Amino acid sequence: MTGMLAKSAEGSPALPLAPRGEPLPIAFYAPMKAPDHAVPSGDREIARHLFAALAAAGACPALASSLRVLDLSGDADAQARLSKAAEAEVARIISAGAGGARLWVTYHCHYKAPDLVGPAVAHALGLPYAIVEPSISPKRREGPWARFAAASEGAIMAADRLFWTTRRDRPALEAAGLGPRLVHLPPAVKAGAEPPRLGEASGQPLRLLTVAMMRGGDKAESYRRLARALRRLPGPWRLEIIGDGPVRTEIEALFAPFSGPLQGAAGLGDVAVRFLGAREPAEIRAAMEEADLLLWPGVGEGIGMVWLEAGAAGLPVVAEDGPAARDVVAGGLLAAPGDASAFADAIAEAAAARPDLSRKARVSAIDRHSSDAMSKTLGESLAALLP
Repeated sequence: MTGMLAKSAEGSPALPLAPRGEPLPIAFYAPMKAPDHAVPSGDREIARHLFAALAAAGACPALASSLRVLDLSGDADAQARLSKAAEAEVARIISAGAGGARLWVTYHCHYKAPDLVGPAVAHALGLPYAIVEPSISPKRREGPWARFAAASEGAIMAADRLFWTTRRDRPALEAAGLGPRLVHLPPAVKAGAEPPRLGEASGQPLRLLTVAMMRGGDKAESYRRLARALRRLPGPWRLEIIGDGPVRTEIEALFAPFSGPLQGAAGLGDVAVRFLGAREPAEIRAAMEEADLLLWPGVGEGIGMVWLEAGAAGLPVVAEDGPAARDVVAGGLLAAPGDASAFADAIAEAAAARPDLSRKARVSAIDRHSSDAMSKTLGESLAALLP
């Protein structure tokens, strides 16, 4: 992965992170999920985009560690074990000189997944230290995540540069006095070739698509809200769901009334839901290009990578209104959170406006969320930290 991405920057002296014509060695770390992790997710995709953007900016990024520091339940014992494992990683990386890196970049640091490695290594080796998507949660300073919240804030305070991605994170960072270190870095997506159905009207039956992991918490709640909204959406429509995970059985049960003999009793007309399981990125892109609308409420989404990917495919989005959705959903409609009727109405309205929304989604992906723009911002801001 490292060699392939870094090769594009070789022999490019004009790039910000190749000041002497050679790619700048950078240590890259994502405590929540490494870019080479086996399980797909939006977080992994963003890490991969960042890794590639650094290479395109003239760096030679190398994955410093695959240690996953993630506590979803506020388990004190788990936090202690992860902290111990991080100490061992710090010692290992320092002894290896961080592979000759001249700068450290961490993606995503928050109270459930703090960077327990980067600050110590950067301090010991005298490396500039940067974080992409830092998040401070004052209400977590007490309670089961207090230890990790403190570690996360400590890492954020130690950073030389902080790249914020969504408006939700910025106020707490500024309140902590970090304004001069902040740089806005909109999330990026690969736009790819122009979709064949760009600007085409919706057909009959309405082709709907959902792409999301099937796990508990906010993801499961988004599925529950989507199912409630679909009970209010008249047919004909077809929904395909791409995704898998530990609560798939529960998710399938939510949508059982929309297929088979029960759907007629629900008074919805001709409707159906099909589960496709996990799919590769190319297959997801193809499904997005064939669909009329992407449906995903996005409860608790930090960025909502699937919304950006839909935009690149010219696929309008229907989501719930929230900070992340307001930042990235240009071609689509936002409904009041938790309001099933409003979400169903938004689906119908978005279907009618599909030609215009499809074009807006694609333009936004190219103009506001391009990989080139991310590489330029990263390169120029990180180059300023070098001696």
